[in-house]
Amino acid sequence: MRSVKQRGAVSWDPSREHRFVTSDGTALHVETSGPADSELTLVLVHGWTQDHRTWDGVVSRLGDSVRTLRYDLRGHGGSAPAKPGTATIPTLADDLAELIEDRVPNGPIVLAGHSMGGMTIMELSRRHPELVSRRVAGVAFVATSSGEMDRITLGLPGIAGSGAARFERRLAKLLAKNRRDALPLPLSVVRPGARLLVFGRKPHRADVDSVAEQLLCAHPASVAGFQDAISRHDCRVTLAALAGTPVIVLAGERDRLCPPRHAKVIADALPEAEFVRYPGAGHMLPQERAQEVSDRIAALVRRVARV
Repeated sequence: MRSVKQRGAVSWDPSREHRFVTSDGTALHVETSGPADSELTLVLVHGWTQDHRTWDGVVSRLGDSVRTLRYDLRGHGGSAPAKPGTATIPTLADDLAELIEDRVPNGPIVLAGHSMGGMTIMELSRRHPELVSRRVAGVAFVATSSGEMDRITLGLPGIAGSGAARFERRLAKLLAKNRRDALPLPLSVVRPGARLLVFGRKPHRADVDSVAEQLLCAHPASVAGFQDAISRHDCRVTLAALAGTPVIVLAGERDRLCPPRHAKVIADALPEAEFVRYPGAGHMLPQERAQEVSDRIAALVRRVARV
């Protein structure tokens, strides 16, 4: 586990506000918006194969109500690929801890994580409990899971479901051997799969295109490593550490990747959490339900700001 207390271990070129370098030398792309003097900061963490653009619709609706920080996880978007052995959720949690200590050194924080981003926040509470208890005032878990991701059937029944899961694992193995910086595929090839797999009813074409474009920007071998990490993710016991923290849990009724029952496990572990299910929505709630997700996160920010 990387220590976040030794600030000298993390380098940052102040002339490049969009670049943060972790203590293991991995450069991450960072975006900030909203009032610089805001007492509270909202930190947004995206999911697998995506990047900070996942939150575009949410951030635009929040406006200048709060300072926001979002970034590309290693191996995604404008960040550097994950070095060998670092495509793990514990590594992502350490990256987040370092980023918070460097870019948000003071004041309360609300964390919002979509999919693997939510898993990263769970892992953060396990690996950096003092940081979470001292700084984190609220958490939003958006279309995510605390475990048993190795049993996902992509919403398909019986043999079809188990076959889909095996295909996903085989695809990850092929990607792990890919030495390219990005998948050499046109958007037209990726779009139909994105539409089917991660969206619910009647998605907007621009949202589907955005998800496909973000996938094509991700580093193939890193994506493969994180797919394996997701299948081994288990933070069900860890959730208890957030029992005293205001939490919202948002789930799409038609989510094939992180089904509503996974969200219910999180909500059941945190009985005081607000649990919201969106009929007709799939996995990409920040796009499909941008206004509703923005409203829920804004309400959480207002709630903890008064505490």
